[in-house]
Amino acid sequence: MPKPVRHFADASPLSPADLMTPEQVATALDLRTKTLAAWRSNRRSDLPWYRIGNRIRYRRQDVIAWLESRRQTNGSAA
Repeated sequence: MPKPVRHFADASPLSPADLMTPEQVATALDLRTKTLAAWRSNRRSDLPWYRIGNRIRYRRQDVIAWLESRRQTNGSAA
């Protein structure tokens, strides 16, 4: 691997396996991809996402953290 590429790979906090497509996130969260697109467009959600070229990706750990932040317990308001 060329030195600049190796340096980037070592420094990058992301791995391709860590990234999810909008379709994968929508399936995992039981949402429509149009809902995710609207959230991105209207900034109606704090779910982090990445634009890589013309593609949208979500980091798997961000999706899990976002979902956990919405966890409700029996004493929580619905």
